[in-house]
Amino acid sequence: MLKKVLLFTVVVLLLGCNSREWIKNQNQGGALGTSYSIIYIADESLDYQREIDSVFQVMNQSMSTYVPTSDISKINEGDSTIVVDEMFREVFDISTQVHQASNGYFDPTIGVLANAWGFGPGEQIQLDSLKVDSLLSYVGWDKVQLNSDNTITKSNPAIRFDFNAVAKGYAIDRLGALLDAKGIKNYLVEVGGEVLAKGTNLVSGKQWTVGIDDPQVETGRQLKLIVALEDRAMASSGNYRKFRIDPETGEKFVHTINPKTGYTKNSYVLASSVVANTCAVADAYATSFMAMDLEESKKVLEDHEELEAYIIYLDENGETKEFMTTGFQAFVKQ
Repeated sequence: MLKKVLLFTVVVLLLGCNSREWIKNQNQGGALGTSYSIIYIADESLDYQREIDSVFQVMNQSMSTYVPTSDISKINEGDSTIVVDEMFREVFDISTQVHQASNGYFDPTIGVLANAWGFGPGEQIQLDSLKVDSLLSYVGWDKVQLNSDNTITKSNPAIRFDFNAVAKGYAIDRLGALLDAKGIKNYLVEVGGEVLAKGTNLVSGKQWTVGIDDPQVETGRQLKLIVALEDRAMASSGNYRKFRIDPETGEKFVHTINPKTGYTKNSYVLASSVVANTCAVADAYATSFMAMDLEESKKVLEDHEELEAYIIYLDENGETKEFMTTGFQAFVKQ
């Protein structure tokens, strides 16, 4: 009888250990020129707001072109003595990898063009073919170098970096690393629509789900797809929200700049979403696919099996079409 009681007690204790009450902790606000939401599941109430703010602050001081005292701003102004931090080095290395893989369509030296077209912190100017050709002489990843002493060399002082197409994804990765270091195994980090999902939502008992916007809905929001992610990151890019209208001509200029031609890209590709192991990589490729033709993007995806993608485009008849890798299809919630 005593053995039965002891056995029963052990079983109850074991069941008690497995029936933990999970708590959804969340921090949200504004940073990097957009909004963020960070959900992390634990068995207690937690608040990592101070640490989260610190990540954004360090990111801004390293790579924000909108902060005049940041490292990147000083480098852009010609200061060759700046010793960059680990984050800058990692983003530089990621940029090099994606630049090579995308056949040069991803190029963060487009800073002068971003300013000229009105998508950066610098002065917007009236552009014609001669001015665009002139500015292209300040664009080219082969014209910059990260030295062994962590300084940057530019072949021309006028070359300007713009990491906007990768830094937001990288910030998400850093926030994920913060939560990893805290021992959090289940979380969803979202900054400006880019996401990193780890584990599952233990509160709901389901996978983390995120939506992909319909690129043809310019006002309000309508979802095109809902995808479920676990231990993966996803970034999306599109010309449907980031554009400017010339007040005099009414002409629409989209934010995707082709670093090879110097012009903003009004292509048949409407939007791209990329799933990768890190959000920085997903972010960089999602931007690249907006500048590339669809067939070029398909070739990159064939060569990089670690990437999955969903691309919305217009065919030769102007009809909306979709391309989706087999691996991406597995993420789609029916």
